[in-house]
Amino acid sequence: MKQFNLSEFGAVGDGKFDCSASFKSAFNKIAEVGGGKLVVEKGVWLTGPIDIPSDTTVELLEGAEISFLTDPNLYPPAFTRWEGVECYAMHALVRSSDTKNVKITGKGTLNGNGKAWWDLKNEKKKKGQSAPEEVYEIALAKLNPGYENQAGGGGGRETQFLRPCLVEFINCENVHLEGIKIIDSPFWTVHPLYVKNLELKGIHIENPYSAPNTDGIDVDSCENVKIKDCFVSVGDDGICIKSGSGPDGIRVNRPTVNVEIDGCTVRNAHGGIVLGSETAAGMSGIHAKNCDLSGTDRGIRIKSRRGRGGDINDIELRDLVMDNTLCPIAMNMYYKCGITDTKSPLFSLEKQPVTSETPRIHNVKIIGCKGKGCKASAGFIAGLPEMPIDNLEISDCYFTTDESSDRSPMESDMFYGLPEVTEKSFRVINAPGAKFHNVKIEGPKETFIYR
Repeated sequence: MKQFNLSEFGAVGDGKFDCSASFKSAFNKIAEVGGGKLVVEKGVWLTGPIDIPSDTTVELLEGAEISFLTDPNLYPPAFTRWEGVECYAMHALVRSSDTKNVKITGKGTLNGNGKAWWDLKNEKKKKGQSAPEEVYEIALAKLNPGYENQAGGGGGRETQFLRPCLVEFINCENVHLEGIKIIDSPFWTVHPLYVKNLELKGIHIENPYSAPNTDGIDVDSCENVKIKDCFVSVGDDGICIKSGSGPDGIRVNRPTVNVEIDGCTVRNAHGGIVLGSETAAGMSGIHAKNCDLSGTDRGIRIKSRRGRGGDINDIELRDLVMDNTLCPIAMNMYYKCGITDTKSPLFSLEKQPVTSETPRIHNVKIIGCKGKGCKASAGFIAGLPEMPIDNLEISDCYFTTDESSDRSPMESDMFYGLPEVTEKSFRVINAPGAKFHNVKIEGPKETFIYR
């Protein structure tokens, strides 16, 4: 493998010089010679978006930081999937598309400088912007006809301020990330989309809890995935499995299959290990073990709703620690984010017609999990009356609730339409076949509530 140093291409690692042209020249050279390694030396290397070609390893040496410029105009439209719908969004900070054999390794850092993006997102929300205004938003709107009626998860699709992911792989095979630190993403942090054979090992992802929509790892319609010994602390979901949303995800019809998560730590996230809410093409063979999800809002989180579709099955979650969460296990088919109409039939307690957009959860095992000091409830399971959660087994688990906490059981997950309860019990709705074996709950007056 031929090796090149970034500085050979005129880059200066002083945090001020724009190295965009240097990165482009380096990757063009690697593609020209049929593959190779780009070594990023110690220093702060400022750049705009970069594209990694096939058969390329990027090694970040200790003390190396790739720091990304924050001008939205530098990130042109690129085809992707954004919150579950195929469309054009801003070019990811690091992108590799239609490639094979790409690696990013080392002890250095990718810094998305996300604060400028989060502040801009919050400013738009504060002033009530509801349509594209800026040049870059209008450009995306022209490329995304009908965006007004596309599903979203609360990220702001209506404005077409479709912030970039920090690292995005699209239509790739054999992708490997190891050892690097990734911080302050504008939007989702690591987004593999339509990737076959993916390994994430020992990476460190960190965004502030207050940073909007900054998921850690979003495995989206991928197959054969291994996530091992990673640390994630973010402002949305931690390690998340997705497969498209609603009619568009059903059209694409690419499920996520065969995912192994082992030895990971997640902190401060809305959910630790998460399935959904973009579930349209389904997901199966999702297995997690030996993870510490303490201090997240929800440790295990499976979420969808009517209209999102998908078959979620063959899930096994084993030996997870989930201390000091709001709720250690949340399985929610009444997920509300992206919807403002609280009276929508999406959240009806009455049976609705079963269609291709009706999600299904079945064949789920949760084994040997523990959660102490649960602030909102010991657990929350809510299926649909027309599609109850089926063949759910929870065994050898132990949970305690923090009865002194002022957090309501209604905060166990984000939902509309369900009647209020006041006990921090393990709540079960529309899951008649749920089996609990050797599950011990301490704290609430009622151990389980079935309503």
